[in-house]
Amino acid sequence: MKIYTRTGDNGETSLFDGRRVSKSALRVDAYGEVDELSAAIGVAMASGLPPDIAEMLEAIARDLFAVGGRLADPDRKVAPRVEKIAVGEAEVNRLEQWIDRLEADLPPLRRFILPGGSPAGAALHLARTVCRRAERRITSLGPDEVDGDLRAYVNRLSDFLFVAARAVNHRAGVPELEW
Repeated sequence: MKIYTRTGDNGETSLFDGRRVSKSALRVDAYGEVDELSAAIGVAMASGLPPDIAEMLEAIARDLFAVGGRLADPDRKVAPRVEKIAVGEAEVNRLEQWIDRLEADLPPLRRFILPGGSPAGAALHLARTVCRRAERRITSLGPDEVDGDLRAYVNRLSDFLFVAARAVNHRAGVPELEW
C-alpha cells in the first residue's frame, strides 16, 4: 500500500462513509485540529514525563484517534460497528479521576499562572492550547452534529492537560510563575 493516493490532489478528502468533501470543510478542520492535538501530545510524551503521566497520555493519544474517527463519521455508520472508536462517559470519568489524583499533590491554585516551566510542562501547556482550539472547531459544527460525549471529553481533556502541566512542573521542582 502506497502512502500517496492522489485522490486529494484537487482539495477533497473522504469521510468514513466514502463521501467526498472539501479539505476546508468545518468537519475536516475539526478532525485536523484533533490530529494536531495528538501530535502535540506526542511532543509532550517525548519530552521526558513521569511514567504515570506518560501512561495517561498514551491512553489519551489512543482516545484522540477515536475522537477523530467519530468526527470523520458524521452519519454514525462506522462508529456503532467499531468498538475501537468508542469515546464516552467512561473516558470522561477517567480524565476526571486523573485530574483529581494529580491535583491532590499540588498546591492550591490562587492566581492565573503563566504557561511554561520544565520542557515537559511547557509542552503540556502548549497541548492544552491546541486542545482548546480543537474544542472550538468541534463546537463550531453545532450541537446536533457532534455527540455530547465527544464535546465533554475534549473539554475535560484541556483541564487534564493544565493539571498535568502543573503536576510535571511541581514534581520537577520548577516553580509556577503567577500572573
